[in-house]
Amino acid sequence: MRQIPVIVLAGFLGSGKTTLLNHLLHRGGGSRIGAVVNDFGSIEIDAMAVAGALGDSTVSLGNGCLCCAVDASELDVYLGRLAQPSARIDVIVIEASGLAEPQELVRMVLASEDPRIVYGGLVEVVDAAEFDGTREKHPEIDRHLALADLVVVNKIDRAAEGERVLRVVRELAGRAAVVPASYGRIDPEFLFDCRPTEERIGQLSFDDLHEREGDEGHGHAAHLHSAYQSLSFTSEVPLSPRRLLDFLDSRPEGLYRIKGYVDFGAHDRVNRYAVHAVGRFLRFYPEPWPGSGADERLSQLVLIGSGIDTAALAKELEACKEDAPHADEHSMWGVLRYVQDKGSE
Repeated sequence: MRQIPVIVLAGFLGSGKTTLLNHLLHRGGGSRIGAVVNDFGSIEIDAMAVAGALGDSTVSLGNGCLCCAVDASELDVYLGRLAQPSARIDVIVIEASGLAEPQELVRMVLASEDPRIVYGGLVEVVDAAEFDGTREKHPEIDRHLALADLVVVNKIDRAAEGERVLRVVRELAGRAAVVPASYGRIDPEFLFDCRPTEERIGQLSFDDLHEREGDEGHGHAAHLHSAYQSLSFTSEVPLSPRRLLDFLDSRPEGLYRIKGYVDFGAHDRVNRYAVHAVGRFLRFYPEPWPGSGADERLSQLVLIGSGIDTAALAKELEACKEDAPHADEHSMWGVLRYVQDKGSE
């Protein structure tokens, strides 16, 4: 069953959450984005005008702060509606109220009983131009940044001391990836896998209805990728479960997403393991190998982050290779801890 990532988009009032969401809606490639928002009032009118063409891909919650007004079971109803196969949604974004508690929203997503969804990370948006004032007024921002998987330092072009703000945010955010942005523009590929345009089937996406030549004249589209780095790793040699877990447990600051498939060789001849890691969240999903030829069995991983040393990460992954003819019966225990078990969440 294909799982749909659910991204929690948080940040204090005026930080630029809605601008970022609109950017994703308009620049998501061929991907269909389901949005759960507090109300339509702050979303661009033109975006809402086409919501009808997207069916039930947008849910409005007009009764105040999402984390206070909706319990986990209610949120599950909305997420379940967007996760219906007929909606063909690729990613769901929950835009939190400016006064929402991010930790509670993350808790509700993780507590979901719908097997079609998976946690896609907490994205905290910060207003670089007003950061000092926001921090003075809302000291809890330090705690929010420490919880985030990705921090978007927005309005960096308007900040008098942008580099200083970035340094402070990186210190507060710990291991989270920190990305500077203007007008909420970050590459959607940093957050989720964009569906190629030619694969779109069925209902329209926002891209079909909004073709913005030159993207409003800012000419930034070709430079969005400069905010992050990616590493593709492929191995014909199986990986050691223990070494890979050690690598994942010690993944460095700025490494935001890890995705792909792993061959554990003799430790499990029947299954390959899909890997989904975002921030501190990690899951393995065992699934039968496609085909029957041993020469088709590869480990293939993609790592995405900001400020990461791709050469060092590649070297660490190379060190995870282990072509052992026999399996240690205890070696898979660490991996199995992260195999999804809905009954334990």
